[in-house]
Amino acid sequence: MTRQPAKRVLVIGLDCAAPRFLFGPDRFDLPNLQGLARGGCWGVLRSCDPPITVPAWACMTSGKDPGVLGCYGFRNRCDYSYEGMTTANSSAIREKRVWDILSRHGRKVVVLGVPQTYPVKPVNGWLVADFLAPDTQVDYTYPKALKTELEQAVGTYLLDVKDFRTDEKDGLLGRIFALMHNRFDAARYLISSKPWDFFMMVEMGVDRLHHAFWKYCDPLHPKFEPGNAYEHVFREYYQALDGRVGELLALAGDEVAVLVVSDHGAKAMQGGVCINQWLIENGWLHLAETPNGRRRIEDCTIDWSKTRAWASGGYYGRVFLNVEGREPQGVVAAADYDVCVSELAAAIEAMPGPDGRPLGNRALRPRDLYRAVNGIAPDLIVYFGGLNWRSVGAVGSDGIYTFENDTGPDDANHDFDGVFIMDDRTGRGGEERTGLQLMDVAPTILDLFGVPVPEDMQGKVVE
Repeated sequence: MTRQPAKRVLVIGLDCAAPRFLFGPDRFDLPNLQGLARGGCWGVLRSCDPPITVPAWACMTSGKDPGVLGCYGFRNRCDYSYEGMTTANSSAIREKRVWDILSRHGRKVVVLGVPQTYPVKPVNGWLVADFLAPDTQVDYTYPKALKTELEQAVGTYLLDVKDFRTDEKDGLLGRIFALMHNRFDAARYLISSKPWDFFMMVEMGVDRLHHAFWKYCDPLHPKFEPGNAYEHVFREYYQALDGRVGELLALAGDEVAVLVVSDHGAKAMQGGVCINQWLIENGWLHLAETPNGRRRIEDCTIDWSKTRAWASGGYYGRVFLNVEGREPQGVVAAADYDVCVSELAAAIEAMPGPDGRPLGNRALRPRDLYRAVNGIAPDLIVYFGGLNWRSVGAVGSDGIYTFENDTGPDDANHDFDGVFIMDDRTGRGGEERTGLQLMDVAPTILDLFGVPVPEDMQGKVVE
């Protein structure tokens, strides 16, 4: 069946939204979101490698994988020095994103809070930047005058939840709800006051909620305590979110195709693997002095003349080899690189867990994941225990495994399974779709408009 071009398209992004709460046996009563699914199609949306906010939203909106984008996380190596790291904001994304293509085709666009949009770039319409903006004193809107207009309409614009890694949960929960309502207030204003063809917003509160409260809400979390004061905050938040989605749908009207998407999902974090500590104990990494207690690897003096590999922590691990002729004090001969990478990957994948059984790690080479490998990629991308464990970069711990996060309280790790809902308002649908992938979203949006999909987009159109 040939799809008739949509007059308008509304995309509601929910960072970290998990399928189990929308579709599965643990689903909450969400009449607006589930009504869209019944009217259209829905399914699990497989994230990119690695499944993390940056670069996942850029992959989704460009239809390109992280290797093509040259972006492998929030912070990336900008050169082969040992200290050269840079935050991957919008300047790191050189590929056209879907609103750039639609702008070129004369469509009016509104972009609100989509990650990696600061610093702002011109569009044919209006753009409000993401949480990577340092604060609201900078020019975080395009055009510049939109900043004053937006703040007059909704008050102080909230870029993110402040201090979301804290044990002070009452205040944090209030800030998470405040971010969600502030973002949807801004969306209400823009959707009502601007003549748009394409509207895309991203709400970050879901992600902050999951990381802060997973152990309180998920009976499968090892630290869950039945009857705790926060046991039902996931349900309360998702239902409040569903109500705000319903308001937007009413404002957008019936003649609009709607997509609801998340960049990745979430799951209970079982613990952390101290990757640099493991590298030290297995002879890959050598420090000039033994740290007194836990220290960030960045604060340690590394003996590069003896070090073959070091790593960065996060929801996944990034391992870098110290290659002769590439790094300033490289010791791994270029001719031995492939053998060395394979040896290290095999050792990581054979790593036992605290109970002595294999943890189930995966150590992957970027060349095996991506169409191209641009920028400076890690030599290995590591998922510990099927993403049930995070990568801890700090050293000086008593052992390889830890059950305390090194960057503050955090109960959840990222999962590959995000959400996808699409309702083109034709009244036919309700079908579950399988095999959906993050990069399918951009070509699907263009196809909804009848705009040709660029041949270098890697995703497919969801019919």
